[in-house]
Amino acid sequence: MRVLGIESSCDETGVALYDSAKGLLAQGLYSQIDLHAAYGGVVPELASRDHVRKLLPLIRQTLAESGLNLGDIDGVAYTAGPGLVGALMVGAATGRAMAWALGVTAIAVHHMEGHLLAPLLEADAPEPPFVALLVSGGHTQLMLVKAIGDYELLGETLDDAAGEAFDKTAKLMGLPYPGGPQLAKAALDGRDGVFRFARPMVSRPGLDFSFSGLKTQVLLAWQASAKTEQDMADIALAFEQAVVDTLAIKCERALASAGCSRLVVAGGVGANRYLREQLQRRVAKSGGRVFFPRLELCTDNGAMIAFAGFLRLQAGQSEPAAVACRPRWDLAGLPPLSPLPG
Repeated sequence: MRVLGIESSCDETGVALYDSAKGLLAQGLYSQIDLHAAYGGVVPELASRDHVRKLLPLIRQTLAESGLNLGDIDGVAYTAGPGLVGALMVGAATGRAMAWALGVTAIAVHHMEGHLLAPLLEADAPEPPFVALLVSGGHTQLMLVKAIGDYELLGETLDDAAGEAFDKTAKLMGLPYPGGPQLAKAALDGRDGVFRFARPMVSRPGLDFSFSGLKTQVLLAWQASAKTEQDMADIALAFEQAVVDTLAIKCERALASAGCSRLVVAGGVGANRYLREQLQRRVAKSGGRVFFPRLELCTDNGAMIAFAGFLRLQAGQSEPAAVACRPRWDLAGLPPLSPLPG
């Protein structure tokens, strides 16, 4: 089965072709970073319009790179949520129209399920059950994955997501958009121990997160500093350490409470070098393993949507012909699937 995947939930246009026999055939990605940089954040209307301009050329480009044509496609998968409703509608309408014209089945894909399943595209993929840390600009969640499609929410952020906290913290210190990667880069020159911030909610039981107070601590430290490049680097390092330590402590608790030894980390923040190092070190100490997708599959992309769509199409799932999007969508409420075919 060959599935075309379309991702347009926010500020990146992604397209990919997945073949059940050969794996990922081709993918294309267009980022709107330059478009939104002048505004310091994503402007939803501009994002939607840019998806309209870029999606069809990217589909043609991806088909050409794969050596296939439209008639070779057996199904179309598109991100239906969560995300910006206007941006989602572009991908949903395009995917639905293509499937109707080609006489194939279309399937709506949950954006975060795409992220969760991205590590399963690798050769050494984990088998359920495992715990998944979904950590991106809009989500920070711990999920127990009992089987593909059978998810239980263990904990989530009560306010800002980790990626959102990275971006907002970078912005308050004057770093350019997108702030998260810029802050992580600045942290490389930071001096350990110059600043120390709280690890939110680790002193109480449970698996929920909170990062809004951490942002306030950083703001106060930045305002009290001389605002030099070294101050910025020292504060960035202390902030990164606080976020990563918090995530790692909660992951260790989640693995212990679920009785699992395998941790999957997915989402844009999963590309953070320090997070990868710390999680691998901590989980290995208790005899477990951590699984990450390759860096290009951490951020939003069409490959994860094509793969997630393939699994649901293979299970015989389909959607009504109406074009519908879900800006808010509970991952734990998705219908379960059988385990990953082997």
